[in-house]
Amino acid sequence: MAYDPERHHRRSLRLRGYDYTQADAYFVTICLEQRRYLLGEVIDGEIR
Repeated sequence: MAYDPERHHRRSLRLRGYDYTQADAYFVTICLEQRRYLLGEVIDGEIR
C-alpha cells in the first residue's frame, strides 16, 4: 500500500519542549496479537 498523507496521518504523542535524550524512566506499551500474555502475566499487580 502506498503512503497517502490524507489517510496515514498521526499526531505526535511527545510532550512539546521535553528533552527525550535525557536519562529518565519511560513507560512502554506493547500491543500483541489477540492480547495474549506472551511477555508475562499480571499477578498481584506485578508482571511475572
